[in-house]
This record gives sequence, C-alpha cells and structure tokens, in this order.
Amino acid sequence: RTNMKRVIAWLCGLLSAIGITACDYINVKELQPGVSTATEVRERFGPPHMEWKNDDGSVTWEFSRQPQGVECFMITIGADNILRNIDQVLNEQTFARVEKGMNGDQVRRLLGKPASSQFYQLKQETVWDWRISHGAPGTGDPVFFTVSFNTEGRVTGTGRYTQYKH
Repeated sequence: RTNMKRVIAWLCGLLSAIGITACDYINVKELQPGVSTATEVRERFGPPHMEWKNDDGSVTWEFSRQPQGVECFMITIGADNILRNIDQVLNEQTFARVEKGMNGDQVRRLLGKPASSQFYQLKQETVWDWRISHGAPGTGDPVFFTVSFNTEGRVTGTGRYTQYKH
C-alpha cells in the first residue's frame, strides 16, 4: 500500500511538472500543514516555478498551472522544512489585492506567472492575463483576469474578458 502511494505521488509530481494537473486535487488533500515536509511537497508537485523568500525565514513556492490550467498554488514551507499552508491564489480575494502602482514582481508574488503578456503599442501598456475559468457559464468559453501596466511597469488597472470561440 505504501509503495502504491509512493508511485502515485511520483507520477503526480511528474505530471504536474509538465503541466498536467489532474493530480492537484489529490496532492492538496493528502498534504497536511504542520505535518508534511518540503520533500513531500516536491515529490507531489515537482520543482516550483519560483521561490519567494519571506521575512520570517519561510519560503513560498509557486506552482502555476497557466496557461492551460486555472490555478496557481502558493505553498509556504517553514524554516523547519515543514509545510505551513497551501493557497490557490487565483480567486476574488487575491484579485482584490492587486492595486494601482504595484510593480510586476509584486503582482507575480500575488498571482503567480501569467498565462500571457502582451504589449499594446497604441495604448502604450502591457497586459498580463491569467486563465481563471475553463468556461463562462453556459458557453464553455475561457475567462481571463487581466492586469495592465504602464511603460514604467506599474499597475494601472485590472479587468476580465471572455475569449469567445467562433
């Protein structure tokens, strides 16, 4: 039984590392804050896309499922190498924390790597977007959250759009 759990954990880690996320639900359910180790998190999620050092000595690992997925897990590991918490940050509470004047690093720290980044010459702005839904209700058309930056790299606003299929 233990060997089978190890095989499933290894397989889920491998699939997550290449962007296949069916195992995320199982991984999040089985990892226990205060109990699970940093090694167990890496076995299940693979290597993080980014590591963010925190003032208290802990580190937050970013596991973005963009551009095809609709989640970004920020997993905090204490200085003692024990899992503190797992947050799926692509949600309304985190979107509300994006403020005018923030820079790209501050936004990435909140939301993880965007699905895409586009510079619009006429508006002189860069727009990052994150897929937040595989389908708008009743349509199956993906929905995106956007953050716009001016030429100084500062947030000027946020928004949403639905990518309608033809």
